[in-house]
Amino acid sequence: MSTEPTTPTPDAGPAPRTRRLFLLAAGGAVAIALSVLAFGDVGENLVYYWSPSELREAGPEAVGASIRLGGLVEKGSVNRSADGLTLEFTVTDGQSQVDVRTTAVPPAMFREGIGVVLEGTMREDGRFDTARLMVKHDNEYQAPEVNDKRSMEELIESMQFDT
Repeated sequence: MSTEPTTPTPDAGPAPRTRRLFLLAAGGAVAIALSVLAFGDVGENLVYYWSPSELREAGPEAVGASIRLGGLVEKGSVNRSADGLTLEFTVTDGQSQVDVRTTAVPPAMFREGIGVVLEGTMREDGRFDTARLMVKHDNEYQAPEVNDKRSMEELIESMQFDT
């Protein structure tokens, strides 16, 4: 028996054949995952929004279905109920109009002439009921000019819902 310390031999890692099999299996798994995404029913899970014209063309088939409706809030059509909980307005695409009723709290940017996307259902009487109201806007923020003399209250008021 030797009294000299022995140094462990460094581990060379997995054999080259094992490494190749692992890479081949990983590549196959990635290929299968991409195939499922490419050829699966991904299109059925996408949510598109309908224009008022498309909604009117669908007729009775649209009644009761969960639909995402998009268009512009028609000028002069916004009415708030006396209790302040219900909002009624008309959405248009320039060709057709759909009357909308919602109990959703409108975003601060909601106003006449702005683009909206609504999720809800069409009723038999032709009204669209929704509980989800989103406004469409660009993402370009413009801060007030340095020499803007409006007070903070006036700036806040400019962002509020017009009644």
